[in-house]
Amino acid sequence: MLPYWLLFSVFAAGAFQLRERRDHAITPIFFLAAVLVFIMVGLRYEVGGDWYTYLEILDGLRFYDLGEALFMIDPGYGLLNWATNRLGWDIWAVNLACALIFTWGLVHFARRQPNLWLACLVAIPYLVIVVGMGYTRQAVAIALMMMAIVAFTGERFVRALVLISVAVLFHKTALIIIPLMLFTIARSRGAIAGVMLISTVLLYYVFLGSSIDRLMANYEDANYDSAGAAVRLAMNIVPALIFLPLQRRFGFSEIERKLWRNFALAAVAAAVALFLFQSSTAVDRLALYLVPLQVIVFSRLPYMAGLNSSTRFTLIAAVIVYSAAVQFVWMQFATHADAWLPYQIYTFGEDRMRF
Repeated sequence: MLPYWLLFSVFAAGAFQLRERRDHAITPIFFLAAVLVFIMVGLRYEVGGDWYTYLEILDGLRFYDLGEALFMIDPGYGLLNWATNRLGWDIWAVNLACALIFTWGLVHFARRQPNLWLACLVAIPYLVIVVGMGYTRQAVAIALMMMAIVAFTGERFVRALVLISVAVLFHKTALIIIPLMLFTIARSRGAIAGVMLISTVLLYYVFLGSSIDRLMANYEDANYDSAGAAVRLAMNIVPALIFLPLQRRFGFSEIERKLWRNFALAAVAAAVALFLFQSSTAVDRLALYLVPLQVIVFSRLPYMAGLNSSTRFTLIAAVIVYSAAVQFVWMQFATHADAWLPYQIYTFGEDRMRF
């Protein structure tokens, strides 16, 4: 597990070094840190709970043409697998392409926060290690969603819609972000009613569409228990409960504040839904799209209005300790953590490097 702690330590050191709020250019040191994320996510070997499922997808698409590959699995992921087969490459090529999108999206999102090192640090224990290295398709969808959020809060709505559309090509559950955005800009009861109707249609499509059997079969195969889902949802509840009463101190524009308020309310709703629906995994996986709330709240907490430099330093340290605790607890006690341990990396030879 040493590589995971090395990755964490790099960003922790950067977060301490960058204590003051500032505009962020990509420095050579940060670029190298981002490359480390890209390499660890993209060149992992036999790491992640769905590793063999993705191998089966790649092998299963080997004898299909492009048109068939796009309908056998999510089209974006199907295209990458089809191209990899045609080029005679292995799963590393698919993972590297997905890791590039994932890392780009994370950095693009983190640069809009007061301390980009701290924002990335908060993402390391769960978003990067667990999601990025475990749920490849949803990791790409989340990264594209984060880029869409940046566009949306900058009122570049067409760009945001395009990015969400591409995210859906990798995992259709990314549609869940659309109602949250629509509620943000709805200004009348009629508009809110329309959003509720759209939300119902989207949720029907996600859960009850033609591919529901395959979707739920994948969830059941993952064998996640409700206790684990409760812990993961609780990780969204903590920032939600911090944000809701303090939302006006985070320095957001009005459209940003409303969007993250909706994320926080959705996090609470997801926790309630866990106890109302039989499929805890379905709620758990959809709640993955709320994980950026953790990045937003914890990376901005030390920079709330009215805090002095001493308090800021203390809060940065507290966020680092909290994030370290999340990573430690997950690695030591998570039911499926052994699928991530030891970390192995492709060497493009007969042996793999194990850590």
